[in-house]
Amino acid sequence: MSTDDTTQPTADESGETDTSGTDASGGGHCSTADSDGEVAETLGIVAFERKLATAEEIADDLADRYDSIEILEYHGDVFAEYWGEFDCFLGLMASGIAMRKTAPLLDDKWDDPAVVVVDEELTWAIPLTGGHHGANQVADDLATLGAVPAMTTASEAAGKQGVEQQAKALDSHVVNGDSTVATNLAVLDDELGPVERLDGPKAVLVGDDVTVLKRNGASVVLGTGSVSGADADQFERAWTEALADTDHDLDDVAFVATGTRKEEEPGLLEAAERLGLGVVAFEKETLESFEGPSPSRSKELIGWPGIAEASAIAGGRDHELVAEKRQYEEAVTVAVGR
Repeated sequence: MSTDDTTQPTADESGETDTSGTDASGGGHCSTADSDGEVAETLGIVAFERKLATAEEIADDLADRYDSIEILEYHGDVFAEYWGEFDCFLGLMASGIAMRKTAPLLDDKWDDPAVVVVDEELTWAIPLTGGHHGANQVADDLATLGAVPAMTTASEAAGKQGVEQQAKALDSHVVNGDSTVATNLAVLDDELGPVERLDGPKAVLVGDDVTVLKRNGASVVLGTGSVSGADADQFERAWTEALADTDHDLDDVAFVATGTRKEEEPGLLEAAERLGLGVVAFEKETLESFEGPSPSRSKELIGWPGIAEASAIAGGRDHELVAEKRQYEEAVTVAVGR
């Protein structure tokens, strides 16, 4: 699998990936708030008339997570009428209805909208198609209303991070979708290895069992360190203030970068999830190759380079700092890289 340097995936809702810029052995992990490679930004909720109030409840609860949510009253051709207009359909109905109505419309998993159903009592949220293309994300979001996400995609069932999930964490997309059959099987067998980073200009010739990831447009990385126990609000405020000192905002952020010793910091993961950002954790050896210019107490005390600057440099496509590290509220340290 190829994007940029090396990233070693781990399982869990917040997996991880190292995108460093040294050789192909950096190691690390990437963490995302959901399990899909493509993010669902527009949602069509299809409901029978008697359940439109429940549909409104769902739309209100999820409103801040999607660019747009539209409620559609069910009729026999509603899916066909709106096919292609939403990233994901959420059917407030029995799975059999949604399956019969959408099956004739399915063509290509990379182009089709995802489809999720939830029962009328909001007990089970079941991705039917497009699990890695928005359906798992929507099912997971419905957990806030009490629904249990019933995900059946192989990587989630095995507690591992598929290549689409790694792509999202790295703010990138899969170029050659057919390859993911082979590479996700390799994930399941623990044979994929780290994502390799390749800096150009270069031409790459790959086979059918190599997945190529290409970065999206986001341009900066938030290198982040903290004291233990910093809460999500502190991380969020620190990132916002750090960006305010640059010409960038949250829309320009590719991901949050840190060190593996901070990869399970609850406040960091919660804040990143709130903002829809992936988290990339770098191994100590990788960070040592990208030490920043500012002195670091952590190097004196425990032998680690300063995490904020080193991870910001390692994660940026140009391996340079936009803003040197600053500490916020004596809790969170942030540097901005690109």
